[in-house]
Amino acid sequence: MGVKDVSLRWMKASRALTKEDQIYGQMVAQMAKKHSSEAFYALDDPLEAAVFSVLVEMKKERAEEDKLELEKGKPE
Repeated sequence: MGVKDVSLRWMKASRALTKEDQIYGQMVAQMAKKHSSEAFYALDDPLEAAVFSVLVEMKKERAEEDKLELEKGKPE
């Protein structure tokens, strides 16, 4: 089983979530695939690679939010 398989399982598992949470489950599954090829070479465990990919994407999103927040606070 590879990262893409893990991502597919997570996508299917998202259907069991509440309607409001399904979109977040789907987003996590998509995040897992973003770095799947790069992470797969560095990590032997597909689950570890998927989680690593999700964490990288979450940090990127947070950094972008922080950047926007800082730009909002700057005087023009």
